[in-house]
This record gives sequence, structure tokens and C-alpha cells, in this order.
Amino acid sequence: MTHQDLCIIGAGPAGMDAAIAARQAGLSVTVLDEALRPGGQIYRDVTRADDARLKILGPDYAAGRKLAEAFAASDSTYLSGATVWHVEQDASGYALSYSQNGASHLVRADALIVATGAVERPMPLPGWTLPGVTTTGALQILLKTAGTVAEDVVLIGCGPLQLLLAAQMVAAGRPPRAILETVPNANYLSALKHLPGALRGMGYLTKGLTLLRKVRAAGVPIYRDVQDISLDGDSQLEAVSFSAGGRSHRIETGTAGLHHGVVPNQQITRLMRCEHVWNDAQQAFQPVTDSYGETSLPGLYVAGDGAGIRGARSAALAGRIAALRVAEKAGRPASPDMPRLRRELAKDAAVRPFLETLYAPAAQALAPRDEVMICRCEEVTAGQIRAAAKANAPGPNQVKSFLRTGMGPCQGRTCGLAVTGLIAETSGRSPGETGYFRIRPPLKPLSLSELAAFEPDTE
Repeated sequence: MTHQDLCIIGAGPAGMDAAIAARQAGLSVTVLDEALRPGGQIYRDVTRADDARLKILGPDYAAGRKLAEAFAASDSTYLSGATVWHVEQDASGYALSYSQNGASHLVRADALIVATGAVERPMPLPGWTLPGVTTTGALQILLKTAGTVAEDVVLIGCGPLQLLLAAQMVAAGRPPRAILETVPNANYLSALKHLPGALRGMGYLTKGLTLLRKVRAAGVPIYRDVQDISLDGDSQLEAVSFSAGGRSHRIETGTAGLHHGVVPNQQITRLMRCEHVWNDAQQAFQPVTDSYGETSLPGLYVAGDGAGIRGARSAALAGRIAALRVAEKAGRPASPDMPRLRRELAKDAAVRPFLETLYAPAAQALAPRDEVMICRCEEVTAGQIRAAAKANAPGPNQVKSFLRTGMGPCQGRTCGLAVTGLIAETSGRSPGETGYFRIRPPLKPLSLSELAAFEPDTE
């Protein structure tokens, strides 16, 4: 069993920059990463991407290679393919149980930075469980890891990721069949009040317009203010039906990508019983943190999108800030870079209110029809959840007792926010009052053989 000054879970921009800063401050660091190579979701597989793929994915993705190279040179202990399945706090700090190469191990640290990023928001629509229907994020993962671009794709939803993937598909020579944008026309007017602040992050607005021009130049149809979406088919996706511009439409296709934003991955902070709060602007829960990313548990920090959605640049800054704070608490000199890092973080986040107002989650997905499947693991519909709420189940954990929602392998990652939203809608309470699932170990499915093959590490 090893003991480190700092453990970091996740090797995306927040985790890598935190490790670099911590090593520069003289701390011993172990980074546990479920992936086989560093990069996280945003820079997934950047270390082995060839020039052609870098060109398709764009300069923001390619920039991750320099960060990954700096991380590799930091001399941090990097455990790839390591799935953290339990975290505990004790007198000596934090103990992390993880599975790697078919066996379980344990590592301890004085401090912990959770840099597990975000997950895509559930978008339950009629037919979303059909083969051929996936998420926009999954389609991008195929492109990053295998250079594979699905054909005849209809992209449904809203958000920067949807537009980015569409532009990347155009660059790869396989533009999407169509984009169905769920942003109501009224959102454009609502977002205007945040435009002056967003101009501090003018680079993001310019990038968005550039991506949009590329997609339009490729002749990709974009339907605005799309409503009444249905994914049609018997044993697989055959068509997408919807209304837009006062007309009904139907596009025959075998592949659709759903997306209406990402939300903080709160599994570890929920497991640790950290205090959480409902972020109404982002329509998601997030852990309560101070300006350094420290949670309600001393020594446990969250850096990056897991503390609230801000993007890759902000994630890296937040990771560095958290690591420098850990080093300072461990007795190292306070970093003179801290004020500058805070200013850069505030500037980078200035565009968020504009984006959050413009790309608010689709109303149809927040309040799906009764027959729509919500919990895919246990096959529970929206109507069943509403009925349980009407039977005085006050929150997700009580509905779990009734219906087993959130008890499958994903532990609510796919359905959690939708379950909370349905109960809140039915009861008339806010999502914050309604609450979220209580998360228990193991965080990810664990085989008995992995547990039985526990191998204590030695100092």
C-alpha cells in the first residue's frame, strides 16, 4: 500500500494540470485514470492521434497534446486503466480502492483532487433506447479513438458540443444528415442580456460562429426551434419525426445522436457525502466548493467540470489552483501565480451565463411523456416515476425503493437528473429540495475475482 501527498482521480485537463503543478511544488502524486491514455474526454487519445485526425478534430483538441506531454514529463505516478470503485476518509487521509489488470489495489493520500469531469445530460425521448440512437459524445469518442464517422447521422438537441461534432464530421468528409436544434427562439432574446459579459470571452463566440459557417457551407440542413421529437422504428431506428417552423417533418435515418448539454459527474462526491447544491442556471447539481475547489470535506477538492461546467481551459486552471492550494496546506510556499490564475479563470468563465441561457435543456426531455423509458437499466418509465411521486415518495431514494431506479450498473448516471426532475415536477418542489440518489460502493461494476485478487501495494 502506497501513501502519497496527493491523489488525483482523472487525467483530463484538470487532472493533468493539477499533477504538473503539484509535482512542481514537490509533492508526491498518483493519478488514477480509467482510460488507457491521458487526455480525459476532451483530449481523448490525443497522444496517439496522427496529423490527419488532429486536423479533423481541430486546434483546440490538438492543444491537448502539449498538456499531455508536460504531464508525462512531470514524473507523476500514472495508473492507467485504473477504475476507482471506492473512496474512504480516515485519520490518515483518503484511501482509494481501485481495480487494474484484473486485481484490486489500495492507495492512500493526504489530499484528494476529484477531476472526473462531466457526463452527458440524459435526453429521454420517445424511442431513445432503439439501436442506432446514441449520444453526440459517443459519436465523438468513435471519431477520436478510431477515426470512425457514422454515416447519415441526425444530430438532435443543442449545445456547443453538437455544433463542434457537426463541424468535425464535415472536416472528415461525412457531414451529418441534418441538425435538429431544440433551442426555442425566445432563448436568443433571453441570452442577449448576458452578451456584454460574454464578450470578455470573445474567442468562444468567434469559434462558435466559425463552426456554424463551416456546417452551413457544407449544406447541412439546420432545423430551428424543433419540438415533438420522436425516434421511430421497431427493432432499430428507422426515422426521426419532429415539428419545426409550423410544419411536421420526418427524416429517414439509421443513426441519431442526442445531446442537450453536459452536467457534473457527482458520483464520487455523492459517495463521500459532500454537500451539494442545485445550480439553476445549469439545471444540475454540483458539489459546494470554496474558491480553491475544496469541498465540505477537508482535503477533498473538485477541479474541472465536476465542480460546475466551464470547459477545458477553465478545468486546467482550476486543477492548477487546487493543486497549489494542496501544496500550500502541506507546508510549501504560497504560489505567487494564484492571483493571475484566478483572473484567468474568471475571464474564461465569463461566457458561461450566455451559453447556459441560450442552450437551456430541451423542455420535451425535461418533462417526457409517461410512456418514455427513463431508467434504462431497470426499464422504468416516466409514468411509473410520476405515479410513485404521487404516492408520496418524496425523493429519488424512495422511488428507488419502489421501482429500482438507479440500481443498475450506471448507478443513476444515465437517469439520475431525469428522475429528480420528474419527482420535482410531480410534487411541485424544486430539484434542490427533491435531492438525488444516495451513491454507494462500488462506484463501477466490480467482479468477485477482482475483489478476491486484492494486491496490497508496498511502500
